[in-house]
Amino acid sequence: MTETISNTALFDHSHDFYADAYIRHILRTCRTFAMVGASTNWNRPSYFAMQYMLKKGMNVVPVNPGAAGQEILGRMVVASLADIHEPVDVVQIFRRSDQVPSVVEAALNLLPLPKVIWMQLGVVNEEAAHMAEAAGLSVVMNRCPKIEHARLSGELGWNGINTRVITSKKKTL
Repeated sequence: MTETISNTALFDHSHDFYADAYIRHILRTCRTFAMVGASTNWNRPSYFAMQYMLKKGMNVVPVNPGAAGQEILGRMVVASLADIHEPVDVVQIFRRSDQVPSVVEAALNLLPLPKVIWMQLGVVNEEAAHMAEAAGLSVVMNRCPKIEHARLSGELGWNGINTRVITSKKKTL
C-alpha cells in the first residue's frame, strides 16, 4: 500500500496556502519524480528544475512523448507515465492547466500509486486536484519544487533573495 502524506492538519484545502512543514515533508520523503513535460531545451523551466533536482540527489524520470528515447541530463526520456518501470513518489506536471486531468488519470493507473501530484508554477486545476485527493494522493499546485527546495533550505538567500529568514546557520531541508 502506498504511504500518503497527510495534509489535513498542515494546509488549507483551498490550495491557496501550503504550510512549510507540508512542502518540507514532501521534499524530504519523496525521492523519485516523474517530470511530465520535461524539455530537451536547456532554456526551459523544466530543464532547470530537473538539473537542480538531480544535483540534490533526487531521481527524475523525464516524460515527454515527443522526446521519447532521447536523453535529458543523462536520463532516458519515456513517452508516458505507463512507460516508467519503477515506483514514482511524485508526478510533477509541466503542462497547461487544461491538460492536467489526463495526466492525473494516468498517474492513478500507476502501481503503486504515487504519493503526490505536483503542478508547476502557473498550473492550477481544481478538478484534477480533487480527483487525486479522492484517491488518497497529496496535491501541490502553482509551486515549483526547485524554488521550494531552495527556499526551505536557505539557498535563495545565498543569491540575495529576501526569504524573510535571518540566520547565520546553514539550513538543512
